[in-house]
Amino acid sequence: MTWSKRNRQLHRALSIIFTSTVVIAFIGAALGLTETAMWLFYLPLPPLFLLMGTGLYMFVQPYRKGRNNRQTVVHQH
Repeated sequence: MTWSKRNRQLHRALSIIFTSTVVIAFIGAALGLTETAMWLFYLPLPPLFLLMGTGLYMFVQPYRKGRNNRQTVVHQH
């Protein structure tokens, strides 16, 4: 398995974890737990930073030099 494929799978898993932690934080806020557990709002930050790293890697991949993954299509009329 290539690094690119593993990175995409990791990014998908992190996005599920991040979404879950945001939902947990909103539920905690709705139940009034934020006065006693302020750390609840910091719970989504670690997966968010990891998502940023994997997302930036996928963003710059097409622009790396020496990669010929995209083919140029020339339309002639």
